[in-house]
This record gives sequence, C-alpha cells and structure tokens, in this order.
Amino acid sequence: MDFLRPATWADALAAKRETPAALPIQGGTDVMVEINFDVHRPAALLDLNRVRELTEWEEADGRLRIGAGVPYVRVIGELGDRLPGLAQASRTVGSPQIRNRGSIGGNLGAASPAGDSHPPLLAGDAVIEVESADRGVRMIPATEFYLGVKRNALEPDELIRAVWTAPAPGPQYFSKIGTRNAMVIAVCSFAVALHPEERRVGTGVGSAAPTPRRATAAEEFISTELDWDGRGPLSDAAAQRFGELVREAAAPIDDVRGTADYRKHALAVMARRTLTWAWNDHRAERREAS
Repeated sequence: MDFLRPATWADALAAKRETPAALPIQGGTDVMVEINFDVHRPAALLDLNRVRELTEWEEADGRLRIGAGVPYVRVIGELGDRLPGLAQASRTVGSPQIRNRGSIGGNLGAASPAGDSHPPLLAGDAVIEVESADRGVRMIPATEFYLGVKRNALEPDELIRAVWTAPAPGPQYFSKIGTRNAMVIAVCSFAVALHPEERRVGTGVGSAAPTPRRATAAEEFISTELDWDGRGPLSDAAAQRFGELVREAAAPIDDVRGTADYRKHALAVMARRTLTWAWNDHRAERREAS
C-alpha cells in the first residue's frame, strides 16, 4: 500500500489525479478501523493532515465555509453558537480522542447512513464544495451528495474541500438513539432546523435508510401548520402528525443495533420532541424580541 502525504491543497489534488484509487485520510477514525479489520484494503492512502487549508473556517457572504479537516471538537467550541444542530451532533461522536481527530469532511467521505453530521447538514441546507485538479470546483447540495450505502457523489479525481452552510436562522436540534449512552453508532438519528424568515422547517434522518435523507412530506406539513406570525404553542395533533410523516420517510432495516420497527418508532418520538424544543425556543426568542 502506497502512502501519499501532500503538503498543500494543490499537491493533494495532483496526487488524487495521478492516483484516483488513493483513499483520502484525515483523522482516520473510520478508515483505520476498516483497514485494521481487513474490510477495506485501498491501493494507496492519501494523508491530508498536512494540508493547512482544510483546517480553517471562515464566514463569507453571510455563510459559513468549514474546511473538510476542521475536527468535531472545534465545531463544538468555535461554531456551536452559529450551528447548534451540528455542534450537538458533533458532541455525540465517539470519544474525546475521536472528536479531536475526526472531521465532517471524513464523515462525508465515508458516507455512512449512520454518520452523525449528515442529518444536521441536510436540515440546514448545506452544500459540499469538492474539487479536482482538471475540472475545478463543484458545489453539491447535501441532498444530492449521498448516493447509496457508503457511496457519495464524488468523482474519482475529486476531493472534499469544505462545507458551506448559513448560520442558524432559528433554533436547531439533533437527537440520537444508541445501544448505550456514549461512543456508539446511531441506531437512528434525527435533526430539525427552523427557518423562520422562510417560514419552513428542515429535517434530516440518519441511520434509517440506505442514505441519510430529508423527510420532505413532514417538512411541508409542519411548515404550513406553525403559527410563524404569532406565539402560539405547537399543537399535540400537529406534533403527532409530524412524527408520523418522519416515520413514513424512513426505510430502515433490521440489524444488530435494532429492528426496522424500533427505528421507525424512535424516529417519530425524536421528531416530536426535537420539533417541540425548537418551537418553544422560537417562541421564547420572539417574546424577548418584542
């Protein structure tokens, strides 16, 4: 197995062009597990840890651009106030050691349905910036990035450079069910994001289908049910129906972590709870502003 270690982004793109089969590695929290268990044996590893550009984030044109190599611990500490849903998801990733090494870019590259960052990225309308040496930059909406189980929309010569998303315009929440309280792969997960100015709700469903996905019917229903102009509470009937529609959006399987029926039930519960928390926060913010 060859080991490639570029020092700059240009060098990394050139290496990927010359060796398309090279597997990018940043924190290695997913890749090294698969190699150690002989699940994956790539022709080469493309180590991106020296590429400084990937470890930076900035705010530009009202949006956040987060480098693919920014670790979870920095998302929590530096972006938690701007992206609370993504920060909540980041807190559930593995152990402190993994959160110090693992990154959103690595999560996207692995494209596991159970990846913790995927639901909040979907709910927040994130866009993935990828690049190749020959064809330049391509922007892929998160809704189009996931193609199948551990398959993404990257071409063989492309690398993930950054994630673009707007600072949260309203309350966001992430919820996750696991077989224990920490250091666990999600049995299922759910994210909700309120977009008050657009009068709509975003969602993200994880570990309950071949790919992470949005619950579009649930979004459309609840966006018209909420009293965006007033301060009324979320009705029990609306919350119940929202949970049912989220459940219907899932297509889970039975596996060692849980049954399909359990995943659907848990998603409905998480959807009702996170929506209630988000709406209560929104009402409180409106009261403070008035």
